[in-house]
Amino acid sequence: MDIEVTSLSESERKPIPRDGLGFGDLFSDHMFLQKYTPEQGWHDAVIEPYHDLCLDPATSVLHYAQEIFEGTKAYRRPDGNINLFRPWENMKRFNNSARRMAMPVVDEEEHLQAVVQLVALDQRWVPDPPGSLYIRPVMIGTDTALGVHASRNYLHYVIVGPVGSYFREGFNPIPVYISDDYRRAVVGGTGAAKTGGNYAASLLVSEEARREKYSQVLWLDAIEGRYVEEVGAMNICFVYEGGKIVTPELTGSILPGITRKSVIHLGQDLGFEVSEERVDVHEMLQDVKSGRITEVFGCGTAAVIAPVGRFGYRGQEYVINGYEVGPVAQRLYDELTGIQFGLRDDPYGWTYTIESTMPVAPAAD
Repeated sequence: MDIEVTSLSESERKPIPRDGLGFGDLFSDHMFLQKYTPEQGWHDAVIEPYHDLCLDPATSVLHYAQEIFEGTKAYRRPDGNINLFRPWENMKRFNNSARRMAMPVVDEEEHLQAVVQLVALDQRWVPDPPGSLYIRPVMIGTDTALGVHASRNYLHYVIVGPVGSYFREGFNPIPVYISDDYRRAVVGGTGAAKTGGNYAASLLVSEEARREKYSQVLWLDAIEGRYVEEVGAMNICFVYEGGKIVTPELTGSILPGITRKSVIHLGQDLGFEVSEERVDVHEMLQDVKSGRITEVFGCGTAAVIAPVGRFGYRGQEYVINGYEVGPVAQRLYDELTGIQFGLRDDPYGWTYTIESTMPVAPAAD
C-alpha cells in the first residue's frame, strides 16, 4: 500500500505529558485514514495530522451503528526500540468483526504496515514503562442516506495515544459486580465481534456498578442467566486449588481475546493446567466461598492481567484470596509484560519490533 504522509514540523507538534497518564484521553500528532467505495475498493491511504472527522448528520454509522474497532499497544523496550504484541491477531480479528458487521475487509499486512508507519512517525509518544501507546483502528459506514441496510462506503482510520494503567487501582485487585438483570450479548448475535453496540449495551449496568464502587461488570449468558461469559473490558479466568486455570469457553457471544489466547498458551508452558469450560456462576461463587477457587483475574489488552478481589452478586459479597494479588496472576503478568516490553525473551514470535530513530537515554547509575 502506498501511503501519502503529511507530517507536522517539530514546532507544530504537541507537547507530551510524561507524568500521571490516564487511559484514552491523549492522542498523538498524526492519524492514518483510507476510504472504501465499491468502485475503487480501499484507496486514498494517508497519514496526516490528527484532526476532527466531518460527517453528514445522515451518515449511516450515526443511525445504524455499523462500526468496528480494535485495541492493541506499542511498548518501549530497554534498547529504545518499540514492540507491538501479536498485532497479526488484531488484524485478523478486525476482519472477522468486519465480516460479521457486513463490512469490507482490509488487507491484513497493509493494515499492519499502516500501524507500523504511524507508530514510527509518532514514536516520541511511546512512553517509558509501565506506560504504553494504545493503538485504536476503527472502521465506520459512511453512506449519507437513511434506511436499514449495509453501507456501501466506509472510512478506516487509526489513532494512537499514550496510556497508563486502565484501572485506577493499577495492578491491584478490583471489585467486580455480577449482573443478574441485564445481558450484554447472545449466541448468534454480535458478542464475538468488536463492535460499539456491544459496549453500548453494557453502559447502564456499568454506571450502576460504578456508583456502588465496583470497577467492572461480569456478564452472564443471555439464555439461562447462569453461565459466566466475560467482564466488560476483558475476559476472565479462575484459578482452582492446585493451580488449574479455567476460562469460559468461546460460545459466539464472548470476544475471543488475544490476551486470553496468550494466557492459555503461556499458562500451559509455565506448567499450569489450563481449561476452557462452561462456568456456572452459582458453583463458581460457592467455590470462591469455600476457598476452592484461590484466584480470579481478568485478561485483556488494556489491563493485561487484572486480579479480582471480590464479587458482588444479589446483595452478597464474595472476597477472593483475602483481596490480595495471587501468585498465578502475578506470574502471568510478569511473564506477559516481560515479553511485551522486551525484558524477557520471546520464544513464540509474538512481538513485532519497530526500530526507533530516537536517541536512547543513558541508564541511571
